[in-house]
Amino acid sequence: MNRINEKLKENKKLLSIYFTAGFPHLNDTVSIIKDLENSGVDMIEIGLPFSDPLADGPTIQDSSTRALKNGMTTQVLFNQLKDIRTSVSIPLLIMGYFNPILQYGVEAFCKTCQDIGIDGLIIPDLPVDVYHEKYQAIFEKFGLINVFLITPQTSDERISFIDSISRGFIYMVSSASTTGAKSGFGEAQKRYFKRISALELKNPQIVGFGISNNKTFSQATQYTKGAIIGSAFVKHLDQNGTGTISSFIKGILN
Repeated sequence: MNRINEKLKENKKLLSIYFTAGFPHLNDTVSIIKDLENSGVDMIEIGLPFSDPLADGPTIQDSSTRALKNGMTTQVLFNQLKDIRTSVSIPLLIMGYFNPILQYGVEAFCKTCQDIGIDGLIIPDLPVDVYHEKYQAIFEKFGLINVFLITPQTSDERISFIDSISRGFIYMVSSASTTGAKSGFGEAQKRYFKRISALELKNPQIVGFGISNNKTFSQATQYTKGAIIGSAFVKHLDQNGTGTISSFIKGILN
C-alpha cells in the first residue's frame, strides 16, 4: 500500500508541510525533510521550483526564484533524494508545475519518483481531464498518487469527478487567492468546509492555503483530515534558518 494511504488511515489529524527544494540553500533539502519527520510532521510536500508559479503567493514565489538561482533543477533534486528512504519513512510528495515534468519526460519522471520512494505528485496546472485521459495510467504504473486541488469555486459535479479518479486525498484550497498565511478563517470559508464535508467524498480532504499557526490548523481540521502549511514555514526558514524547525512545528501542534 502507498505510504499516503497508510498515513490517511491513522486516527489523527494530519500535518503536511510544504517547502521549496533548494531553499534557503541548495543542499538543505534532505536535512529539512529529516528534521520535519523528527518533529512529528505526517507528510512532506517537496516543492520543485519553477520560473512562472501561477498559484503561489509572494513568499513561495520568492523562494522558488532563489532556489533556481541556487542551482536547483529536477535532476539535482532527484540526485539529492536518491537515498532518502534509508532515513525517512513518512509520505513524500513532489509539488510542482507540469512544464518541468513534461520537459523531463512524464514516464521517466514517474519512474524516477518510484525508484527514490516518492509517494505522490501535486501538479496544480495539470487539468484533471488531461490527467485522466493521457497520464493516469502512467502515474498508476509507477505507484504514484496524483493529488488534485479544489477551491470554493469548484462545482459539486466537478468535485465528484475528481473524487472518482482520486486514490489518496483531495487538496482543499481554503480560498480563491494565491498561497499565503492568514490569521484565521472567515464565515465564507467555514461554509465551504461544511459544504465539502456534507458531500461525503470517498477521499479524505486536506486543507491548504492560509494555515500558519495552531489556531488556523485547528479550524481547518475541524471538518477535514488534515492541513498543509507552506508559506508560513517557508517564511520561517527564510527568517530563522533551518535550525529551529522543531520549535515551529511544536507551535503548530501544541
